Amino acid sequence: MCFLHTLLSRIFEMKKYLIIIALALFLFSCDKGDELRLKGQVTNLTTPYILATFSSSDTLAIDTIHVSKKGKFNFNAKIDTLTVLTLYFNDFSSSCVIFADKGNDLNVKGDANLPDLIQVKGNEINDDLSSFKETNHDLLFQRGELYNNFRSGDADNAVNKNELKTQLNSLNYELTQKAEEFVKGHPEKTASLIIINNFFRNPDNPQALDRVLGYLNKDILSLPMGLSLKNYSEKLKKSAEGMFMPYFNMKDINGKEIKSTDLRGKHTILNFLSSTDIESRETVKILKNEYASLNKDSVNFVSIYIDSDIYPITNMENDSIPWTVIPDKKGWASEMVKSYNVPFVPYNILISPSGNIQQRNIPTQEVKEIIKDKD
Repeated sequence: MCFLHTLLSRIFEMKKYLIIIALALFLFSCDKGDELRLKGQVTNLTTPYILATFSSSDTLAIDTIHVSKKGKFNFNAKIDTLTVLTLYFNDFSSSCVIFADKGNDLNVKGDANLPDLIQVKGNEINDDLSSFKETNHDLLFQRGELYNNFRSGDADNAVNKNELKTQLNSLNYELTQKAEEFVKGHPEKTASLIIINNFFRNPDNPQALDRVLGYLNKDILSLPMGLSLKNYSEKLKKSAEGMFMPYFNMKDINGKEIKSTDLRGKHTILNFLSSTDIESRETVKILKNEYASLNKDSVNFVSIYIDSDIYPITNMENDSIPWTVIPDKKGWASEMVKSYNVPFVPYNILISPSGNIQQRNIPTQEVKEIIKDKD
């Protein structure tokens, strides 16, 4: 998957965890009847409708909300419990999440091209999240514009990609700091739990997730999402830098058994790839140059294709890869992906000769220098 898809998939994956909080959102119930009333205006829509999904009577409901030429809409729904709605714009190219209870009157306002800035008002949780967005409007706006540059093709060449990645990393760092400030200042807010879920589900920094969860009040942390994040935090620690590498036993593309214990005594690069992704192909080319200049007696490279439902892999010239290639037929559902907490592809992890995880998410073009620095 490309860099944009990685960024967006992270965001959409984060949002799916929000559904579990619906079972415990007791903070903003009211007595206006069973009907939810939602209205608002969203600009830059390319379709005359918005798709809304939410849980209803243990099933996933999907509704089409028709909008005017100016993006105005009204939507009423019968919900019998506290509910999380997701609004999808422009055929799923962007979305926003709404926290709703029966009897709520909610107002939505924003731009479909800048979904992180869409304001939702009408109850405590949405109001708190909208306040965070207003406070950090400039940072969120800049990040949204950079995402749109990727969509429009402005990052087609490598120089532009690297520049945009650097800018995105800087903005995400600033936003994460702002998010931590909000959580630390509002430990009693359910919105703090949602902000942690949005900004700190980072497999490369489990210490940060553990730290911000520590700010929360006991009651908030005991909500379903809080318990889920605590479990996720414990899972991340098992594949964090410094930990012993999780065991695996798999077969390479030639049917040879490859065990994690076989890799002891050398530095090992675990390289997670997709057989259909352009960026993964570029990664292989760079890795070949890195590998050629390293001492083969002191280094292992292992590439794991995690979307290999077709065997053998046909979209890559694997005969030309001079190191071990493993097709993981279970793809993203594989135990190896889960145990190493691989968030996207391509993704590189450095293992020490003693079998400890030395560094995660290594830039491919820096593999050689990082290995030499670790010697």
